[in-house]
Amino acid sequence: MISINGKPTETSASNLAELASELSLPRAGVAMALNAKMVQRANWENTPLVEGAEIIIIKAACGG
Repeated sequence: MISINGKPTETSASNLAELASELSLPRAGVAMALNAKMVQRANWENTPLVEGAEIIIIKAACGG
C-alpha cells in the first residue's frame, strides 16, 4: 500500500518505472516525487517502492 497524490493505492510495482507502467503514464510530460523528493526519470527503475511510500505525480499541461 502506497499513497499516490494523497490517495491510498495498492500496487504490485517494485519501483517507480513499474508504477509508471502500471498506471499507463505517458513517456513524456510526467514527473514523480517520492517522499517529497523529485526523482529523475533516468532513476525510476532504480528507485524502489516500499510500504507507505508517498508518491506525487505531476503531469504537464498546455494552456493557462
